[in-house]
Amino acid sequence: MARRAMLGVAALMLGAASAQATPFLVVDADSDQVLMQNEATAPWYPASLTKLMTVYVALDAVRNGKLTLDTPLVMSARAARMPPSKMGFKPGTEVTLDNALKMLMVKSPNDVAVMVAEGVSGSVEAFADDMNADAQRLGLHESHFVNPNGLHNPDHVSSARDMAMIARALLREFPSQADLFDIGAIQLGRQYIPNHNGLLGRYPGVDGMKTGFTCPAGFNVVASATNHGRRLIVVVLGAPTARSRNQEAADLFDRGFAMGAAGGSLESLPTGSGPAPNMRADVCLHRSRALIAAAEEEGAGGPAQGGAGVAGGPFPAPVAAFFASAAQAQHTELPYGRIHFDPVPVFIGPIPGWKGPVLGARPDTNGGAAKTLSVEKASAVVNTPEGDASAAPPPSKSRLKSYRHSKKRLVIHKAAKGEAEKSYKKEVKAD
Repeated sequence: MARRAMLGVAALMLGAASAQATPFLVVDADSDQVLMQNEATAPWYPASLTKLMTVYVALDAVRNGKLTLDTPLVMSARAARMPPSKMGFKPGTEVTLDNALKMLMVKSPNDVAVMVAEGVSGSVEAFADDMNADAQRLGLHESHFVNPNGLHNPDHVSSARDMAMIARALLREFPSQADLFDIGAIQLGRQYIPNHNGLLGRYPGVDGMKTGFTCPAGFNVVASATNHGRRLIVVVLGAPTARSRNQEAADLFDRGFAMGAAGGSLESLPTGSGPAPNMRADVCLHRSRALIAAAEEEGAGGPAQGGAGVAGGPFPAPVAAFFASAAQAQHTELPYGRIHFDPVPVFIGPIPGWKGPVLGARPDTNGGAAKTLSVEKASAVVNTPEGDASAAPPPSKSRLKSYRHSKKRLVIHKAAKGEAEKSYKKEVKAD
C-alpha cells in the first residue's frame, strides 16, 4: 500500500514536470493501457520511424497477394538519388522484398525505402496514399505521410501515440515477421552493417523496433521489450542526442515494468493538433553534421551533450530521482561502445531460379498496382550511375531456407570478384 501511495505521488509530480519534456509514451502492448505519457498526441516529425509504416504497408501487400517476400524489386534513378543514409545501389539493381526490409530495419537506407514504395505501389505518391489509407484503417489520428523514408517534409507528421499504434499493429498482425525488428546486424558481401538501435543488446528484453533522426525531428525511437511475459512499447521523440534518447527509453522501460495497471487506452487519448515543432535549433545548431551523423551511426551516441541516465532522462533530475526511490525501481544504465552481433546475411539479385515478376516504378500508377518489369528492362531502367555497393551474389537454395529471420550464425558466401568486392564509400549518414 505504501509503495502504491508513493507511486501515486510520484505520478502527480511527473505530471507537473511533463511540460518540460518532449513527447514520450509507455504502453502495455497486450492490454493497450497507457502507463505514462507526455504530449503523446502532439504532432511531431517522425523521421525514419516512418519506415515502420513502410514495412506495415509492404507486409500488408504481401498478405493481400500483391507480391511475395521473394519478389525482386528494382532500384530506380529516383530511389538512387535519395540522400544518405543509403545502400548506394546502382539503378537497375534488384533486391528481394525480404532483403530490402532487413536492410530497411538495420541500416535505414532512404534509397531502399523508395525502392520498396515503387515496387509495392508503383510510385512514391501512390505508396503514400496507401500509407495514409492504412493509417486511417488503423485509427491513427495525427499522422499524415508523404514519403516512405521520413525525409523532412512539413506535411509529413505523426505522434508518439500513432507510432505506438503502428508498432502494436506490426507485432499483432505480423508475428511471424517480428524478427525483422531485432536484427543486430546484416552482412552484405564483406560489409558488416550494425543496427542504429542502441537499445538492442544493451537493455534486457529489447526486441526492436526503429530509430529516427533529422534535425527538425530530433532523435526518436520506438522500442519494444519483454520482461516476465509482459511486453511494453516505448516511444521517445525529440531527444537532443542519440545517447540521451536511448537512456530515456531505458528509464521509461524501468519505470513501466515497475508499474501495474494505469490509465486509459491509446485510443482514449485526446487527438492532438497544431504544427509540429522544428527542433533544429535545439539539436543541430551548435553541432557539426559529422558529429551528429557519427552519434546516430554508433547508436549508443558517444559522449552526450545534455546528459544521460536518470538526470538526463525525460524528467527533471529531482523528480526522476524521487520516482526511482519511491518506486524502488531498477535503474538500467546502458553500456556504451560497440556490440558485435552475429549478422544476418542479405544479398542483391533474385533468389536462384526465380521466374516470377520483377517489380519497379512506373509513371502511370492506376489502382496502386506495381509495374512488372522483365529482367532485361529492369537492369536498364536508367543508365546513370548513382552510387556503388559491395555486394554478394545470391546464395544457393539450401542456404535460403535459413536466411529469413534466422538468428543462427550462418556461413557467409564469398563476395563476387571485381567491382563487387569494393568497399562502400564512407558517407555522412542520417538515421
